[in-house]
Amino acid sequence: MAVDLRRTRPLWATAAAVLSVAALAACGSGGDADRAAGPAPSSAAPPTEVAPPPIKGKLRGYATVRQLSDTADLVVRGEVEETGFRVDEVLRATTGSTVRAGARITLAQLPAGVPDMAHMSKLEAGQVVVLYLAQDPAASTFRTLSGDFGVFDLNGSGAEAVATTRSQTMAVSGLNAEDPAASGRGFRTTLGQLRAVAAQAR
Repeated sequence: MAVDLRRTRPLWATAAAVLSVAALAACGSGGDADRAAGPAPSSAAPPTEVAPPPIKGKLRGYATVRQLSDTADLVVRGEVEETGFRVDEVLRATTGSTVRAGARITLAQLPAGVPDMAHMSKLEAGQVVVLYLAQDPAASTFRTLSGDFGVFDLNGSGAEAVATTRSQTMAVSGLNAEDPAASGRGFRTTLGQLRAVAAQAR
């Protein structure tokens, strides 16, 4: 049986139009939900956060003067000057050290990025101290062991001069044995006792 195409063409056109309208309606109803679920457009890029400096590790704590003496490359008594440190007495020096009484040495700060740096004190000209020092292997400079742990302020003269830890919290709590009850309170001894412990250092 032959089909008259002239009669069926209007029917196909009508069906196509109906389907197109239905499809557009479906797209319109889902579009609002998609826009609501999606992130809101931003006209400006988010602010760039500045990365913090790299952390180079926390400082080692010391519990006793003996630990400081065993670890230090150099233990000296003297006075802080504007351009360095004047050594009046060497309490201990590692083998091969050329530092002697009367010498002047250069002190360096801790590396940048050490978290505890913010809590460190500063050595200022005129201060008389005993320093427990580590030598920089790449330069002829020294820095105190773990910042304030390696600093004792001196008051008085002779063997009975009072030696007090620079910090209350970053301080040893005994000469040869740790005293947990004294932890966090600073430590006080005499120059003579510091000399005696330094003489026993390994």
